Amino acid sequence: MKKIKNISVIGTGVIGTGWILRFLAHNKKVVVFDKNKNQINYLKKEIIRTKSSIEKLYKRKINLQNLQIANTLDEAVKYSDLIQENVPERLQIKKTVIKNISKFAPKNSIIASSSSGLLPSKLQLGCINPQRFIIAHPFNPVYILPLVEIVNGEKTSKTFLSRAKVFYKSINMKTLLINKELPGFLSDRLQEALWREGLHIIKDGYATTKDLDDAITYGPGMRWAIMGTFLTFHLAGGDSGMKHMLEQFGPALKLPWTKLKSPKLDFKLKQKIINGTSLQSKNLSINKLSNIRDNFLIDLIELKKKYKL
Repeated sequence: MKKIKNISVIGTGVIGTGWILRFLAHNKKVVVFDKNKNQINYLKKEIIRTKSSIEKLYKRKINLQNLQIANTLDEAVKYSDLIQENVPERLQIKKTVIKNISKFAPKNSIIASSSSGLLPSKLQLGCINPQRFIIAHPFNPVYILPLVEIVNGEKTSKTFLSRAKVFYKSINMKTLLINKELPGFLSDRLQEALWREGLHIIKDGYATTKDLDDAITYGPGMRWAIMGTFLTFHLAGGDSGMKHMLEQFGPALKLPWTKLKSPKLDFKLKQKIINGTSLQSKNLSINKLSNIRDNFLIDLIELKKKYKL
């Protein structure tokens, strides 16, 4: 499997710049192109602003000799092993840029879009050698947060998918492989559900934005940081875990608490949830998991006090 050494970043907004900073922090050679020169200035300012934090996080110096600003798209991608595309989230704009990248990039280079929700099968239409195209969706700030959602399209090859996964892991990222494409992928769909419900609550006068942010950051958000939603609810079922939790709280799904209609909690869905949380728990007892959660939350509370807004 060919090692990825040379990287191009197309588009230097918030996400593109975040990728550049992460790549530089891992000693990768990065060629950058953005036709908007103001965005290049933004990149330079961000390098200065974040340099000390990034070097502290990764315990190594950033070598700015590894950064090159290209004048044209073809110059930027012609020697690249991986091209990270970050142009605005508009289907036609992205398709055009991806098609142009594929004309000038080496035929076996990976083309990765940072799209936050567009389907890869649509984006790879018109791309030369479309089997090398993937979605690699990160989270802001990219230079700190480790998650990257990797999504393949109908024409994506498993070979390129595997190469991409190995590469993103090599730069200390948590790779979440999504083999069945869906709009918005996973994390953004979950964020969007919370966002939409919050808009309804504010519109109807039940709470302020601060109330809702406090409702998350001092409550479930702290638990989510260590266990997410499903493993947290697994603990809510006591010694019987998720099975009892579904029996106890499943009927509440029929109550009109939210504006989102829930799916029917049938036997098949229950088993998927119970089996999934059983695997997540790694055979650890409820007591052991509870201790891990409690110790994490105690540390997190102290950390939150230190950085209180």
